[in-house]
Amino acid sequence: MRGVGVRYSRKSRAALDGYSGSVETGEWLGLIGPNGAGKSSLLKAVVGLVDHTGEIEVDGEPLEKMGHRDRASRVAYVAQSPLIPDDMDAHDYVLLGRTPYIGYFGSPTSADRSIVADVLERLRLGEFADRLMGELSGGERQRIVLARALAQQAPILLLDEPTSSLDIGHQQQALELLTELRSTEQLTVISALHDLTLAGTYTDRLTMLHQGEHVVHGSPQEVLTAERLGEIYHVCVSVEHDDGQVIVTPRRGFPV
Repeated sequence: MRGVGVRYSRKSRAALDGYSGSVETGEWLGLIGPNGAGKSSLLKAVVGLVDHTGEIEVDGEPLEKMGHRDRASRVAYVAQSPLIPDDMDAHDYVLLGRTPYIGYFGSPTSADRSIVADVLERLRLGEFADRLMGELSGGERQRIVLARALAQQAPILLLDEPTSSLDIGHQQQALELLTELRSTEQLTVISALHDLTLAGTYTDRLTMLHQGEHVVHGSPQEVLTAERLGEIYHVCVSVEHDDGQVIVTPRRGFPV
């Protein structure tokens, strides 16, 4: 990513202003920052959902020159608030992740269905396969959306707040599965995260954005300091290091 910028209207300030950075194969980059920092805009630029300036390449090939199917076979995306058809069952929704590999007049193969069944099982979602999406809770729907992205089997996965509706158990389950896929299948992950402790636990590197600008980049230990978080988020927190993890805990004393 070189000089990536996003502006939603000519009169508005840039949602993202000239971001540059790279992600290695199998790495997990976390994007953090307050609401409106530019995290979602960066992810949408990579997946091609918004117009942008600058250059985005995968293995040296510009993404904007790829067709939709080629791009979808390389980059999967989980939106923060995806559009979900209430009258589609969970299995068929996850099966949509196989679309880049099915011809225009083709139909899913037994291999496609096997991949979907495996993903549903690994996310402990098999019991929901025949349920309509409109019948599921917010957390269940979010896990199904993640399953669809994983069924896509793209080597790069973009996640916009992937655990925001999940309880602590399902949060850990989903993030541990991503960690496993990184090691077994060289999955590359870029995720926007609000939970700073999860960001400090699971990611390799963090990029902090604020008002569309790049603030700092580095390891979770380098980026997540009480002083910096207080300055950018206007919070009072303590930051502890525990066996390679960074734990961010809110404290009383909110600055007014």
